[in-house]
This record gives sequence, C-alpha cells and structure tokens, in this order.
Amino acid sequence: MLLVLCVDLDDDLGRKTGFSTPVIGRESVEEAAVALATADPEDSDVNVIFQGLHIYDDLDARGESVEVAVVTGNEDGDVEANREVGQEVDTVLASLTTAEDVTALIITDGAQDESVIPVVRSRVPIDGVRRVVVRQAQNLESMYYTIKQVLDDPETRGTVLIPLGILLLIYPLALIGSALEMPGFVLGTTSALLGLFLISRGLGLGERLDAAVERGRRLLYAGRTTLLAYVVAAALFVLGGVSGMNTLEAVQEARPGEVGIPVMLAALVYGSIQWLAAAGVTTSLGQITDEYIAGTLKWRYLNAPFYVLSIAIVLHAVSAFFLDEVGISYLAAALTTGTLLGIVSTLAFAVVESRYDDAEADDPRNADSI
Repeated sequence: MLLVLCVDLDDDLGRKTGFSTPVIGRESVEEAAVALATADPEDSDVNVIFQGLHIYDDLDARGESVEVAVVTGNEDGDVEANREVGQEVDTVLASLTTAEDVTALIITDGAQDESVIPVVRSRVPIDGVRRVVVRQAQNLESMYYTIKQVLDDPETRGTVLIPLGILLLIYPLALIGSALEMPGFVLGTTSALLGLFLISRGLGLGERLDAAVERGRRLLYAGRTTLLAYVVAAALFVLGGVSGMNTLEAVQEARPGEVGIPVMLAALVYGSIQWLAAAGVTTSLGQITDEYIAGTLKWRYLNAPFYVLSIAIVLHAVSAFFLDEVGISYLAAALTTGTLLGIVSTLAFAVVESRYDDAEADDPRNADSI
C-alpha cells in the first residue's frame, strides 16, 4: 500500500481551521483542504493537500492500493514540530488495516517541510518526495505579489530588511575618506538613507508612529487630560535637562581639577530633579483625572504623586550630599521623610480602599442590584 502523506510542519491546518490531526481518509482530507482554503486561500499548504488528493485519485483509478493522510507539527520549532509529525505518522500507520507492506510518498511545499523526511523514513520506507510549486509563482506579477506579502509579514520583514539595512549603513563608513568628494558623498548619503529606511520598515516604526498619532488624536477628541499632561511633562523634562546641564557647568567651574563621575551625576540630578518631579506629578495627576472621569479610579492610584515626591526627596538629598551642599544629618532626615511618605501613603490609601469596598459590599442597594 502506498501512503500519500501531506506534511504541514507549522500546523496551519490545525491553527486556522481547528481540525484535529492527523487527518486520514479521502473524504476527511478533502474536507480539511476545503476548510483551510476557506480560512486562508493564500496558504501554500492548501495546494499540498489538494495535490495529495490528486495523486490519491490518480492511483486509485489505476486500481492501486493507496491511502491519503495529512500530518502536522507545530509553530514552536523544528525539533518539536518534527517530533509531533513522527507521532502523527505512527498514528496513521496504526490506523491502516492492510496486510501489504506500506510505503510513503511525501507531499510538501518547500525545503522546510522536507526536514521531516528522516523522521518519516525511520517509520516507513519512502518511495518519493513531491514538492508542490504553484505555476503562477513563475510570473513576474506573482513574484512581486509574493515579495510584497513577505515584506508585510512582521517576522519575515524584520529578518530580511534589518540585516540589509545594517549592511547599507556600514557601507558609508568605508567611504569616510572620500566623503568630501562628490561621488563618495552621493553614494554614502544614498546608502545611509536607504539603510535607515529599511531598518525603520523592518522594525515597523512607521506603523508604530501612525498608531501613536491615531491614539493621540483619539485622546484629543475624547477630552482626555492625559494628553495635555504629557505635553506639559515633556516641556518640564526638557527644562530639567537644561537646568541639570547648567548646574553641572557651575560645579565644574567652581571646582578645580577634574570632576569625578559621581559628582557629575549628582550635579545633573541636583539641577534637574525638581523639574523631573514636577513632570512626574503632572502625568500622574492627569492619569488620575482621566480614571476618575471614566469611573475606574482606584484609591491606590493616588499613591503615584506621593511616590514621585518621595523619590524626588531622596534623590535631591543624595545629590546635595555628594555636592557638599548638606550634611549627613540632612541626608538621614530626607531619606527617612521620603521613605515614610511612601509607606504612609500606601497604608492610608489601602485602608481607605478596603473600607470603601466593604461599605459598597454592605450597601443593600448594591445587593439588590446584584
């Protein structure tokens, strides 16, 4: 008996149609093929299954003993997928009721699925392997469509475009010596721009930017204060960076010699922490306001601005201590104050939220509504 074995290594049939595999028998296989073609007409495994049915009908018309089946793996990886294919082949062989020796004809749609050949050969002799190639794929139009479909797939797009973009960015580095000359400048600039475009396309930056713009537009039209809070916070963040740099320059001018990295970091934090804290409080208050308007505010959300203030107090005291602006006693007091502020706010809002929830549960009106 010849077993026509259609291989779907990544289990498109099971994932897209819900069919349990292996699928054994002419009618069951045809039903599975139609279901997969209906779910995804562009899936190449549709052609594999129909090719298996075609071979089965041809051999059956000649009076040969033949059976057709579909076996699948999974989408996790080659090793696990091959093991599942082997288990399903065992199931198919166990279901065959024949006294004849069984051989297999494997039908696949590419080299990846053909990795299961050793697995199948360890269980049943293989008479041949048939790779299904769609005729239209030889046309230029279909080739363009195939490339377009591949580039639209996030996984394939990243695998192909990102390495190519990196190579195009490396090329201008080789032209640094002749960058001022016109041919080198033109080639280097073109290669760099094309490389940046391919990397951004591979990472899907355009889609993410469009999604961010659309989200901002929805927030604006919905009257969400979060958008305004983010804009104000961004401005405060920039001001904090400028203030931190000014403080660092003042410290470097006031201290002779080379300034160490800890002192530089302390100067940046000391000059910018109040602005950064204001940005954090602004965004948290904006989020709290939107949650209250939406009716989804939880008491624990009110901890956010207090946490920001606690962290700001601690960082301000530590940076001031490194800059010799305060003594150890002030540092200890600030650390204690910041820690207690966070702990007290957490406990206070936790107690209020607990009692508020208990009061709602005990309200007979809520019980009646339930």
